Amino acid sequence: MAQRRVHVHVSGTVQGVYYRLTMQKVAASHDVVGWVRNLDDGRVEATVEGDAESVRRVLEWCARGPDAARVEGVEAEEGEPTGEFSSFDILD
Repeated sequence: MAQRRVHVHVSGTVQGVYYRLTMQKVAASHDVVGWVRNLDDGRVEATVEGDAESVRRVLEWCARGPDAARVEGVEAEEGEPTGEFSSFDILD
């Protein structure tokens, strides 16, 4: 299956609402790897890598987020898959 890598920035009410923890669980359920972290400007940043369909599903979730989130925008930038990750981590 084709691999895909996407770097995303999610804006809105996405910090303090368990966005990162929930994204980690969503990523695990779709067998994708990468990382997610909060940014000082209030956005969430993530890199997601895995099979193309699974990455697509995680990106769909990013646009909704957890129940308490109010996602206003998702900027996604495609990249070349590197295979550098073995898990999906929450970074500080």
